[in-house]
Amino acid sequence: MSSAEAWTDPDRLRRYRDRVFAERLALRSSFADAARHQHRTLSDLLEFNANTEYGKRHGFGRIRTLEDFRKAVPVQTYQDLEPWIERAAAGEPGVLTADRPAVFFTSSGSTGAHKKIPVTPQFMRTTFFPFYYAAWAPLLEHFPDVLKHPGAVLNLKHDPLSAPPTTASGRPHVGASQVDFGTTFGEPLSAEPGTGAPWATLPVPVGADEHLKKMYLRLRLAVESDVRCVIGINPAMVAALPYQLNRWWTRIVKEVRDGTLDGLPYGSPNPGRAAELERLADRFCTVRPAHIWPNMRALFCWTTGLASLYLPRLREEFGPQVTALPAPVAASEGPVGVALDRHRSAGSLVVTASVYEFADADADLGPDTETLQPHELEANRDYHVVFSHVGGLYRYAVGDVVRVVDHTGGVPRLEYAGRGTRSDHAGERLRDAQVVRGLGRALDAGGLEVRNAACRVTGTGAAGGGGQGRAAYEFAVAPLSPFTDEEATRLTGRLDEALGQESAGYRTARTQGLLAAPSLVRVGPDAFLDDWQSRVDSGIRPTQVKDRLFRQDPEQWERLTGRTTTRATDERE
Repeated sequence: MSSAEAWTDPDRLRRYRDRVFAERLALRSSFADAARHQHRTLSDLLEFNANTEYGKRHGFGRIRTLEDFRKAVPVQTYQDLEPWIERAAAGEPGVLTADRPAVFFTSSGSTGAHKKIPVTPQFMRTTFFPFYYAAWAPLLEHFPDVLKHPGAVLNLKHDPLSAPPTTASGRPHVGASQVDFGTTFGEPLSAEPGTGAPWATLPVPVGADEHLKKMYLRLRLAVESDVRCVIGINPAMVAALPYQLNRWWTRIVKEVRDGTLDGLPYGSPNPGRAAELERLADRFCTVRPAHIWPNMRALFCWTTGLASLYLPRLREEFGPQVTALPAPVAASEGPVGVALDRHRSAGSLVVTASVYEFADADADLGPDTETLQPHELEANRDYHVVFSHVGGLYRYAVGDVVRVVDHTGGVPRLEYAGRGTRSDHAGERLRDAQVVRGLGRALDAGGLEVRNAACRVTGTGAAGGGGQGRAAYEFAVAPLSPFTDEEATRLTGRLDEALGQESAGYRTARTQGLLAAPSLVRVGPDAFLDDWQSRVDSGIRPTQVKDRLFRQDPEQWERLTGRTTTRATDERE
Protein backbone atom coordinates (compact mmCIF):
# COMPACT_ATOMS: atom_id res chain seq x y z
CA MET A 1 0.00 0.00 0.00
CA SER A 2 1.41 3.40 -0.99
CA SER A 3 1.59 6.29 1.48
CA ALA A 4 -1.26 8.08 -0.27
CA GLU A 5 -3.42 4.93 -0.22
CA ALA A 6 -2.65 4.43 3.48
CA TRP A 7 -4.05 7.87 4.31
CA THR A 8 -7.28 7.16 2.40
CA ASP A 9 -7.87 3.67 3.81
CA PRO A 10 -10.64 3.94 6.47
CA ASP A 11 -9.41 0.93 8.43
CA ARG A 12 -5.85 2.22 8.56
CA LEU A 13 -7.05 5.65 9.67
CA ARG A 14 -9.16 4.08 12.42
CA ARG A 15 -6.26 1.99 13.67
CA TYR A 16 -3.96 5.02 13.54
CA ARG A 17 -6.36 7.14 15.63
CA ASP A 18 -6.85 4.27 18.08
CA ARG A 19 -3.08 3.94 18.54
CA VAL A 20 -2.61 7.68 19.04
CA PHE A 21 -5.30 7.93 21.70
CA ALA A 22 -4.26 4.68 23.38
CA GLU A 23 -0.69 5.93 23.81
CA ARG A 24 -1.94 9.20 25.27
CA LEU A 25 -4.17 7.32 27.70
CA ALA A 26 -1.30 5.06 28.75
CA LEU A 27 0.95 8.04 29.34
CA ARG A 28 -1.69 9.85 31.36
CA SER A 29 -2.30 6.71 33.41
CA SER A 30 1.40 6.48 34.24
CA PHE A 31 1.30 9.85 35.98
CA ALA A 32 -0.62 8.36 38.92
CA ASP A 33 2.55 6.57 40.01
CA ALA A 34 5.31 8.46 38.24
CA ALA A 35 7.99 7.45 40.74
CA ARG A 36 7.31 3.75 40.16
CA HIS A 37 7.55 4.21 36.39
CA GLN A 38 10.82 6.08 36.75
CA HIS A 39 12.25 3.27 38.88
CA ARG A 40 11.00 0.66 36.41
CA THR A 41 12.55 2.55 33.49
CA LEU A 42 15.88 2.59 35.32
CA SER A 43 15.67 -1.11 36.17
CA ASP A 44 14.77 -2.03 32.59
CA LEU A 45 17.64 -0.13 30.98
CA LEU A 46 20.14 -1.51 33.51
CA GLU A 47 18.98 -5.10 33.03
CA PHE A 48 18.79 -4.86 29.24
CA ASN A 49 22.26 -3.36 28.86
CA ALA A 50 24.05 -4.97 31.82
CA ASN A 51 26.29 -7.14 29.63
CA THR A 52 27.41 -4.39 27.31
CA GLU A 53 30.96 -3.12 27.67
CA TYR A 54 29.69 0.14 29.11
CA GLY A 55 27.34 -1.71 31.45
CA LYS A 56 30.09 -3.96 32.76
CA ARG A 57 32.53 -1.11 33.26
CA HIS A 58 29.98 0.85 35.27
CA GLY A 59 28.54 -2.08 37.23
CA PHE A 60 25.00 -2.00 35.83
CA GLY A 61 24.36 -5.46 37.27
CA ARG A 62 24.94 -4.22 40.83
CA ILE A 63 22.89 -1.01 40.61
CA ARG A 64 19.50 -1.06 42.33
CA THR A 65 18.57 2.58 42.94
CA LEU A 66 18.90 5.98 41.32
CA GLU A 67 21.42 6.90 44.02
CA ASP A 68 23.53 3.87 43.05
CA PHE A 69 23.26 4.93 39.41
CA ARG A 70 24.38 8.47 40.22
CA LYS A 71 27.47 7.14 42.02
CA ALA A 72 28.37 4.77 39.19
CA VAL A 73 27.80 7.03 36.18
CA PRO A 74 28.80 10.71 35.92
CA VAL A 75 26.72 13.40 34.27
CA GLN A 76 28.11 13.50 30.74
CA THR A 77 27.82 15.18 27.37
CA TYR A 78 28.00 13.89 23.82
CA GLN A 79 31.74 14.53 23.81
CA ASP A 80 32.14 12.22 26.80
CA LEU A 81 30.19 9.42 25.11
CA GLU A 82 31.52 10.05 21.62
CA PRO A 83 34.34 7.43 21.73
CA TRP A 84 31.80 4.78 22.70
CA ILE A 85 29.32 5.96 20.05
CA GLU A 86 31.98 5.95 17.33
CA ARG A 87 32.80 2.33 18.10
CA ALA A 88 29.12 1.42 17.79
CA ALA A 89 28.87 3.42 14.56
CA ALA A 90 31.82 1.46 13.19
CA GLY A 91 29.86 -1.75 13.74
CA GLU A 92 31.25 -3.05 17.02
CA PRO A 93 28.47 -4.90 18.91
CA GLY A 94 27.64 -4.65 22.60
CA VAL A 95 29.35 -1.33 23.25
CA LEU A 96 26.56 0.83 24.70
CA THR A 97 23.47 -1.27 24.00
CA ALA A 98 22.55 -4.93 23.84
CA ASP A 99 20.84 -4.51 20.49
CA ARG A 100 22.64 -2.92 17.58
CA PRO A 101 21.65 0.55 16.43
CA ALA A 102 19.58 0.35 13.26
CA VAL A 103 20.03 4.05 12.50
CA PHE A 104 22.07 6.96 13.79
CA PHE A 105 20.10 10.18 14.04
CA THR A 106 22.00 13.28 13.06
CA SER A 107 22.03 16.36 15.22
CA SER A 108 24.16 19.48 14.93
CA GLY A 109 26.60 19.80 17.80
CA SER A 110 28.01 23.04 19.19
CA THR A 111 31.07 22.70 16.95
CA GLY A 112 28.93 22.37 13.85
CA ALA A 113 29.86 18.72 13.39
CA HIS A 114 27.01 16.25 13.09
CA LYS A 115 26.47 14.02 16.08
CA LYS A 116 25.70 10.33 15.64
CA ILE A 117 22.82 9.45 17.96
CA PRO A 118 22.42 5.65 18.23
CA VAL A 119 18.84 4.50 17.62
CA THR A 120 18.10 0.92 18.60
CA PRO A 121 14.93 -1.16 18.14
CA GLN A 122 14.44 -1.37 21.93
CA PHE A 123 14.74 2.42 22.23
CA MET A 124 12.13 2.91 19.54
CA ARG A 125 9.70 0.46 21.16
CA THR A 126 9.97 1.67 24.75
CA THR A 127 11.13 5.30 24.55
CA PHE A 128 10.27 6.77 21.15
CA PHE A 129 7.04 5.38 19.75
CA PRO A 130 4.81 5.86 22.83
CA PHE A 131 5.52 9.60 23.03
CA TYR A 132 5.65 9.94 19.23
CA TYR A 133 2.08 8.68 18.79
CA ALA A 134 0.72 10.53 21.84
CA ALA A 135 2.06 13.82 20.46
CA TRP A 136 -0.55 13.80 17.69
CA ALA A 137 -3.52 13.32 20.03
CA PRO A 138 -4.49 17.01 20.47
CA LEU A 139 -4.36 17.56 16.70
CA LEU A 140 -6.52 14.54 15.85
CA GLU A 141 -8.91 15.11 18.75
CA HIS A 142 -9.71 18.76 18.06
CA PHE A 143 -9.02 19.01 14.33
CA PRO A 144 -9.99 15.62 12.86
CA ASP A 145 -10.57 17.13 9.42
CA VAL A 146 -6.82 17.50 8.92
CA LEU A 147 -6.94 13.84 7.91
CA LYS A 148 -9.80 14.38 5.49
CA HIS A 149 -7.54 13.67 2.52
CA PRO A 150 -3.77 13.02 2.04
CA GLY A 151 -3.11 16.57 0.86
CA ALA A 152 -4.73 18.23 3.88
CA VAL A 153 -1.42 18.38 5.76
CA LEU A 154 1.69 20.19 4.55
CA ASN A 155 4.48 18.50 6.49
CA LEU A 156 7.52 20.75 6.08
CA LYS A 157 9.92 18.48 7.94
CA HIS A 158 9.22 15.27 6.02
CA ASP A 159 12.31 14.72 3.84
CA PRO A 160 12.75 11.11 2.68
CA LEU A 161 16.04 10.09 1.07
CA SER A 162 16.47 7.34 -1.50
CA ALA A 163 20.21 7.01 -0.80
CA PRO A 164 20.91 8.19 2.76
CA PRO A 165 24.44 8.82 4.04
CA THR A 166 25.77 6.05 6.26
CA THR A 167 28.21 5.38 9.07
CA ALA A 168 31.30 3.24 8.63
CA SER A 169 29.19 0.17 9.37
CA GLY A 170 26.64 1.06 6.69
CA ARG A 171 23.90 2.23 9.03
CA PRO A 172 21.90 5.28 7.87
CA HIS A 173 23.06 8.54 9.44
CA VAL A 174 20.09 10.84 8.90
CA GLY A 175 17.60 13.10 10.58
CA ALA A 176 14.60 11.57 12.32
CA SER A 177 12.34 13.06 9.63
CA GLN A 178 14.26 11.13 6.96
CA VAL A 179 13.67 7.65 8.41
CA ASP A 180 10.88 5.33 7.28
CA PHE A 181 9.92 3.93 10.68
CA GLY A 182 7.62 1.39 9.10
CA THR A 183 10.34 -0.25 7.03
CA THR A 184 13.20 0.21 9.47
CA PHE A 185 11.44 -0.72 12.70
CA GLY A 186 8.41 -2.70 11.56
CA GLU A 187 5.93 -0.06 12.69
CA PRO A 188 3.37 0.19 9.87
CA LEU A 189 1.23 2.89 11.52
CA SER A 190 4.15 5.21 12.21
CA ALA A 191 3.89 7.36 9.06
CA GLU A 192 2.85 10.76 10.37
CA PRO A 193 0.26 13.16 8.95
CA GLY A 194 1.30 14.69 5.63
CA THR A 195 3.49 11.80 4.50
CA GLY A 196 0.88 10.66 1.98
CA ALA A 197 0.51 14.05 0.28
CA PRO A 198 1.21 14.40 -3.46
CA TRP A 199 4.41 16.29 -2.60
CA ALA A 200 5.66 13.88 0.10
CA THR A 201 7.76 12.07 -2.51
CA LEU A 202 8.68 14.59 -5.17
CA PRO A 203 7.87 13.44 -8.70
CA VAL A 204 10.76 15.28 -10.39
CA PRO A 205 14.54 14.90 -10.02
CA VAL A 206 16.02 16.88 -7.13
CA GLY A 207 19.34 16.56 -5.33
CA ALA A 208 19.43 15.48 -1.69
CA ASP A 209 21.01 18.78 -0.67
CA GLU A 210 18.85 21.02 -2.88
CA HIS A 211 16.71 22.00 0.06
CA LEU A 212 15.28 25.25 -1.29
CA LYS A 213 14.30 23.49 -4.50
CA LYS A 214 12.47 20.84 -2.46
CA MET A 215 10.65 23.53 -0.52
CA TYR A 216 9.64 25.30 -3.72
CA LEU A 217 8.36 22.09 -5.34
CA ARG A 218 6.26 21.19 -2.30
CA LEU A 219 4.80 24.66 -2.06
CA ARG A 220 4.07 24.71 -5.78
CA LEU A 221 2.09 21.46 -5.45
CA ALA A 222 0.42 22.44 -2.19
CA VAL A 223 -1.25 25.57 -3.61
CA GLU A 224 -3.52 23.25 -5.60
CA SER A 225 -4.59 21.36 -2.47
CA ASP A 226 -6.94 22.12 0.42
CA VAL A 227 -4.26 22.34 3.11
CA ARG A 228 -5.65 22.45 6.66
CA CYS A 229 -2.57 21.94 8.80
CA VAL A 230 1.12 22.84 8.57
CA ILE A 231 3.64 20.74 10.48
CA GLY A 232 7.01 22.36 10.93
CA ILE A 233 8.33 21.41 14.40
CA ASN A 234 11.04 24.06 13.83
CA PRO A 235 9.01 27.32 13.87
CA ALA A 236 11.53 29.04 11.61
CA MET A 237 10.33 26.75 8.81
CA VAL A 238 6.74 27.82 9.42
CA ALA A 239 7.78 31.48 9.49
CA ALA A 240 9.53 31.04 6.15
CA LEU A 241 6.43 29.74 4.37
CA PRO A 242 4.58 33.09 3.87
CA TYR A 243 7.87 34.68 2.83
CA GLN A 244 8.58 31.94 0.29
CA LEU A 245 5.02 32.04 -1.00
CA ASN A 246 5.46 35.67 -2.05
CA ARG A 247 9.04 35.29 -3.17
CA TRP A 248 8.12 32.48 -5.57
CA TRP A 249 4.59 33.70 -6.37
CA THR A 250 4.96 34.54 -10.05
CA ARG A 251 6.73 31.29 -10.82
CA ILE A 252 4.18 29.24 -8.85
CA VAL A 253 1.17 30.76 -10.63
CA LYS A 254 2.76 30.25 -14.05
CA GLU A 255 3.51 26.58 -13.32
CA VAL A 256 -0.02 25.98 -12.05
CA ARG A 257 -1.44 27.51 -15.23
CA ASP A 258 0.94 25.58 -17.51
CA GLY A 259 0.75 22.25 -15.68
CA THR A 260 4.50 22.10 -15.03
CA LEU A 261 6.73 21.37 -12.05
CA ASP A 262 10.19 22.91 -12.15
CA GLY A 263 9.61 23.46 -15.86
CA LEU A 264 8.75 19.82 -16.55
CA PRO A 265 5.28 18.60 -17.58
CA TYR A 266 3.28 17.52 -14.54
CA GLY A 267 -0.39 16.67 -14.44
CA SER A 268 -2.80 18.85 -16.36
CA PRO A 269 -2.71 22.62 -16.84
CA ASN A 270 -4.91 24.33 -14.26
CA PRO A 271 -5.81 27.76 -15.61
CA GLY A 272 -8.82 27.97 -13.30
CA ARG A 273 -6.74 27.69 -10.14
CA ALA A 274 -4.13 30.03 -11.60
CA ALA A 275 -6.83 32.63 -12.20
CA GLU A 276 -8.03 32.25 -8.59
CA LEU A 277 -4.51 32.82 -7.35
CA GLU A 278 -4.09 35.90 -9.52
CA ARG A 279 -7.35 37.35 -8.22
CA LEU A 280 -6.09 36.86 -4.66
CA ALA A 281 -2.89 38.73 -5.51
CA ASP A 282 -4.86 41.56 -7.12
CA ARG A 283 -7.14 41.83 -4.10
CA PHE A 284 -4.64 41.51 -1.26
CA CYS A 285 -1.30 42.54 -2.86
CA THR A 286 0.57 40.51 -0.25
CA VAL A 287 -0.74 36.95 -0.49
CA ARG A 288 -0.90 35.06 2.78
CA PRO A 289 -1.39 31.36 3.52
CA ALA A 290 -4.86 32.20 4.86
CA HIS A 291 -5.85 33.41 1.37
CA ILE A 292 -4.53 30.29 -0.36
CA TRP A 293 -5.88 27.81 2.16
CA PRO A 294 -9.07 29.23 3.74
CA ASN A 295 -9.76 25.98 5.61
CA MET A 296 -6.48 26.11 7.55
CA ARG A 297 -7.00 24.89 11.13
CA ALA A 298 -3.69 24.29 12.90
CA LEU A 299 0.06 24.76 13.02
CA PHE A 300 2.26 22.20 14.76
CA CYS A 301 5.64 23.53 15.90
CA TRP A 302 7.63 24.68 18.91
CA THR A 303 5.96 27.74 20.38
CA THR A 304 8.55 28.98 22.88
CA GLY A 305 11.98 30.60 22.69
CA LEU A 306 12.30 33.31 20.08
CA ALA A 307 9.16 31.95 18.42
CA SER A 308 7.15 33.24 21.39
CA LEU A 309 7.92 36.76 20.17
CA TYR A 310 6.68 36.28 16.61
CA LEU A 311 4.37 33.27 16.54
CA PRO A 312 1.17 35.06 17.66
CA ARG A 313 1.29 37.36 14.62
CA LEU A 314 2.64 34.66 12.33
CA ARG A 315 -0.29 32.45 13.26
CA GLU A 316 -2.67 35.15 12.00
CA GLU A 317 -1.07 34.93 8.55
CA PHE A 318 -2.41 31.38 8.35
CA GLY A 319 -5.90 32.39 9.49
CA PRO A 320 -7.59 34.27 12.36
CA GLN A 321 -8.91 31.06 13.93
CA VAL A 322 -5.80 28.95 13.43
CA THR A 323 -4.42 27.22 16.53
CA ALA A 324 -0.71 26.78 17.15
CA LEU A 325 -0.17 23.44 18.89
CA PRO A 326 3.20 22.92 20.62
CA ALA A 327 5.47 20.22 19.25
CA PRO A 328 7.07 17.92 21.84
CA VAL A 329 9.90 19.10 24.07
CA ALA A 330 12.40 16.69 22.58
CA ALA A 331 15.78 16.39 20.90
CA SER A 332 17.26 13.87 18.51
CA GLU A 333 18.63 12.13 21.59
CA GLY A 334 15.24 11.54 23.16
CA PRO A 335 11.93 12.95 24.42
CA VAL A 336 11.35 15.08 27.50
CA GLY A 337 7.79 16.40 27.43
CA VAL A 338 4.74 16.00 25.21
CA ALA A 339 1.59 18.13 25.12
CA LEU A 340 -1.46 15.98 25.81
CA ASP A 341 -3.95 18.83 25.50
CA ARG A 342 -4.07 22.25 23.86
CA HIS A 343 -1.75 24.04 26.28
CA ARG A 344 0.04 26.72 24.27
CA SER A 345 3.59 25.81 25.22
CA ALA A 346 4.05 22.98 27.71
CA GLY A 347 4.17 19.21 27.63
CA SER A 348 3.95 16.62 30.41
CA LEU A 349 7.12 14.78 31.36
CA VAL A 350 7.23 11.41 29.57
CA VAL A 351 7.95 9.40 32.73
CA THR A 352 7.89 6.05 30.91
CA ALA A 353 10.53 6.99 28.33
CA SER A 354 13.70 7.83 30.26
CA VAL A 355 15.05 8.34 33.73
CA TYR A 356 14.98 12.11 34.19
CA GLU A 357 17.19 14.29 36.34
CA PHE A 358 17.41 18.06 36.43
CA ALA A 359 19.83 20.72 37.61
CA ASP A 360 19.39 24.44 38.17
CA ALA A 361 19.91 26.17 34.84
CA ASP A 362 22.19 28.78 36.39
CA ALA A 363 24.57 26.08 37.68
CA ASP A 364 27.53 24.80 35.70
CA LEU A 365 27.01 21.18 34.71
CA GLY A 366 29.82 18.80 35.54
CA PRO A 367 30.32 15.08 36.16
CA ASP A 368 29.36 15.42 39.85
CA THR A 369 26.57 17.99 39.54
CA GLU A 370 23.84 17.33 42.07
CA THR A 371 20.55 16.65 40.34
CA LEU A 372 16.88 16.75 41.21
CA GLN A 373 14.15 14.23 40.50
CA PRO A 374 10.94 15.27 38.71
CA HIS A 375 8.88 15.65 41.89
CA GLU A 376 11.45 18.11 43.28
CA LEU A 377 11.05 20.67 40.49
CA GLU A 378 9.53 24.06 41.24
CA ALA A 379 7.16 25.98 38.99
CA ASN A 380 8.55 29.01 37.13
CA ARG A 381 12.13 27.76 37.42
CA ASP A 382 14.58 26.83 34.65
CA TYR A 383 16.49 23.54 34.67
CA HIS A 384 19.12 21.66 32.70
CA VAL A 385 17.83 18.28 31.45
CA VAL A 386 19.75 15.06 32.10
CA PHE A 387 18.26 11.76 30.96
CA SER A 388 19.09 8.08 30.69
CA HIS A 389 17.41 5.58 28.42
CA VAL A 390 17.77 2.11 27.01
CA GLY A 391 19.19 3.48 23.75
CA GLY A 392 22.65 3.92 25.26
CA LEU A 393 22.60 7.49 26.60
CA TYR A 394 23.29 7.42 30.33
CA ARG A 395 23.00 10.51 32.56
CA TYR A 396 23.21 12.45 29.32
CA ALA A 397 23.15 16.25 29.51
CA VAL A 398 21.30 17.02 26.31
CA GLY A 399 22.17 20.73 26.42
CA ASP A 400 18.60 22.00 26.61
CA VAL A 401 16.98 24.06 29.35
CA VAL A 402 13.32 23.64 30.25
CA ARG A 403 11.01 25.79 32.34
CA VAL A 404 8.49 24.24 34.69
CA VAL A 405 5.06 25.70 33.95
CA ASP A 406 3.14 23.73 36.58
CA HIS A 407 2.48 20.24 37.90
CA THR A 408 -0.51 18.42 36.43
CA GLY A 409 -1.67 14.89 37.17
CA GLY A 410 1.38 14.19 39.31
CA VAL A 411 4.13 15.25 36.88
CA PRO A 412 5.70 18.56 35.88
CA ARG A 413 4.65 20.24 32.65
CA LEU A 414 7.65 21.67 30.87
CA GLU A 415 8.30 24.09 28.07
CA TYR A 416 11.49 24.45 26.07
CA ALA A 417 13.46 27.47 27.33
CA GLY A 418 16.48 27.44 25.03
CA ARG A 419 19.96 25.99 24.95
CA GLY A 420 22.02 25.72 28.11
CA THR A 421 24.92 27.70 26.68
CA ARG A 422 25.53 31.18 28.02
CA SER A 423 26.78 34.52 26.81
CA ASP A 424 29.31 35.55 29.45
CA HIS A 425 31.75 38.38 28.73
CA ALA A 426 31.72 40.26 32.03
CA GLY A 427 30.18 37.80 34.47
CA GLU A 428 26.62 38.34 33.19
CA ARG A 429 26.04 34.62 32.39
CA LEU A 430 23.00 35.28 30.21
CA ARG A 431 20.99 32.36 28.85
CA ASP A 432 18.61 32.28 25.88
CA ALA A 433 15.55 32.11 28.09
CA GLN A 434 16.55 35.10 30.21
CA VAL A 435 17.13 37.31 27.19
CA VAL A 436 13.93 36.24 25.44
CA ARG A 437 11.87 36.83 28.58
CA GLY A 438 13.54 40.20 29.15
CA LEU A 439 13.05 41.27 25.56
CA GLY A 440 9.43 40.13 25.63
CA ARG A 441 8.69 42.21 28.73
CA ALA A 442 10.45 45.25 27.30
CA LEU A 443 8.48 45.01 24.06
CA ASP A 444 5.17 44.51 25.87
CA ALA A 445 5.78 47.55 28.07
CA GLY A 446 5.89 49.75 24.98
CA GLY A 447 3.26 47.92 22.95
CA LEU A 448 5.88 46.88 20.41
CA GLU A 449 6.22 43.66 18.41
CA VAL A 450 9.02 42.09 16.40
CA ARG A 451 9.33 39.49 13.67
CA ASN A 452 12.55 38.15 15.19
CA ALA A 453 15.58 39.20 17.19
CA ALA A 454 19.24 38.42 17.82
CA CYS A 455 22.09 39.87 19.83
CA ARG A 456 25.84 39.94 20.17
CA VAL A 457 28.45 41.55 22.41
CA THR A 458 30.54 44.43 21.10
CA GLY A 459 33.56 46.19 22.56
CA THR A 460 36.77 45.17 24.27
CA GLY A 461 37.03 41.51 25.05
CA ALA A 462 34.05 40.51 22.92
CA ALA A 463 35.20 37.86 20.48
CA GLY A 464 34.22 38.99 16.99
CA GLY A 465 32.37 42.00 18.36
CA GLY A 466 34.73 44.70 17.13
CA GLY A 467 34.54 48.20 18.47
CA GLN A 468 36.32 49.93 21.35
CA GLY A 469 35.63 50.48 25.02
CA ARG A 470 33.54 48.43 27.40
CA ALA A 471 31.68 45.40 26.24
CA ALA A 472 27.98 45.94 25.55
CA TYR A 473 25.07 43.97 24.11
CA GLU A 474 23.85 44.97 20.69
CA PHE A 475 20.40 43.77 19.66
CA ALA A 476 19.09 43.37 16.14
CA VAL A 477 15.30 43.40 15.84
CA ALA A 478 12.95 43.28 12.86
CA PRO A 479 9.98 45.42 13.94
CA LEU A 480 6.53 44.22 12.97
CA SER A 481 5.76 47.87 12.25
CA PRO A 482 8.38 50.65 12.25
CA PHE A 483 9.68 51.89 15.60
CA THR A 484 10.20 55.62 16.03
CA ASP A 485 13.59 56.74 17.35
CA GLU A 486 11.98 57.52 20.69
CA GLU A 487 10.39 54.06 20.86
CA ALA A 488 13.73 52.44 20.06
CA THR A 489 15.47 54.41 22.79
CA ARG A 490 12.81 53.58 25.36
CA LEU A 491 12.89 49.91 24.35
CA THR A 492 16.64 49.79 24.89
CA GLY A 493 16.28 51.26 28.37
CA ARG A 494 13.51 48.85 29.31
CA LEU A 495 15.52 45.94 27.93
CA ASP A 496 18.52 46.93 30.05
CA GLU A 497 16.31 46.94 33.14
CA ALA A 498 14.64 43.64 32.25
CA LEU A 499 17.96 41.86 31.71
CA GLY A 500 19.04 43.04 35.15
CA GLN A 501 15.88 41.54 36.61
CA GLU A 502 16.49 38.24 34.85
CA SER A 503 20.18 37.89 35.65
CA ALA A 504 21.97 38.93 38.83
CA GLY A 505 25.24 38.62 36.91
CA TYR A 506 24.09 41.11 34.29
CA ARG A 507 22.85 43.49 36.98
CA THR A 508 26.20 43.33 38.80
CA ALA A 509 28.19 43.80 35.59
CA ARG A 510 26.17 46.93 34.74
CA THR A 511 26.44 48.33 38.29
CA GLN A 512 30.20 47.81 38.36
CA GLY A 513 30.64 49.35 34.93
CA LEU A 514 31.88 46.13 33.34
CA LEU A 515 29.11 46.29 30.73
CA ALA A 516 27.92 49.40 28.93
CA ALA A 517 24.25 50.01 28.15
CA PRO A 518 22.82 47.87 25.34
CA SER A 519 22.16 49.24 21.87
CA LEU A 520 19.65 48.48 19.14
CA VAL A 521 19.74 47.92 15.41
CA ARG A 522 16.47 47.94 13.50
CA VAL A 523 16.65 45.71 10.45
CA GLY A 524 14.22 45.28 7.58
CA PRO A 525 11.10 43.13 7.95
CA ASP A 526 12.60 40.27 5.92
CA ALA A 527 16.17 40.44 7.24
CA PHE A 528 15.91 37.30 9.38
CA LEU A 529 14.02 35.43 6.68
CA ASP A 530 16.61 36.41 4.07
CA ASP A 531 19.30 35.12 6.40
CA TRP A 532 17.39 31.88 7.01
CA GLN A 533 16.87 31.36 3.29
CA SER A 534 20.55 31.91 2.54
CA ARG A 535 21.61 29.39 5.16
CA VAL A 536 19.27 26.76 3.71
CA ASP A 537 20.56 27.62 0.24
CA SER A 538 24.09 26.86 1.50
CA GLY A 539 23.09 23.21 1.94
CA ILE A 540 21.90 23.04 5.56
CA ARG A 541 18.71 21.05 6.09
CA PRO A 542 15.81 23.39 6.96
CA THR A 543 15.02 21.42 10.12
CA GLN A 544 18.48 22.35 11.43
CA VAL A 545 18.34 26.05 10.57
CA LYS A 546 16.80 27.26 13.80
CA ASP A 547 16.29 30.65 15.36
CA ARG A 548 19.56 31.77 16.94
CA LEU A 549 19.63 34.46 19.60
CA PHE A 550 23.36 34.84 20.25
CA ARG A 551 25.25 35.60 17.03
CA GLN A 552 28.84 36.52 17.78
CA ASP A 553 30.27 35.69 14.34
CA PRO A 554 31.03 39.09 12.70
CA GLU A 555 30.32 37.92 9.16
CA GLN A 556 26.95 36.50 10.15
CA TRP A 557 26.10 39.70 12.01
CA GLU A 558 27.05 41.90 9.10
CA ARG A 559 25.00 39.73 6.74
CA LEU A 560 22.00 40.08 9.04
CA THR A 561 22.28 43.77 9.82
CA GLY A 562 24.44 45.23 7.06
CA ARG A 563 26.75 46.79 9.63
CA THR A 564 29.24 45.97 12.37
CA THR A 565 28.19 48.26 15.25
CA THR A 566 25.52 50.85 15.96
CA ARG A 567 23.54 52.45 18.76
CA ALA A 568 19.79 52.89 19.09
CA THR A 569 20.08 56.65 18.67
CA ASP A 570 22.16 56.15 15.51
CA GLU A 571 19.42 54.25 13.69
CA ARG A 572 17.59 56.43 11.17
CA GLU A 573 16.44 54.00 8.51
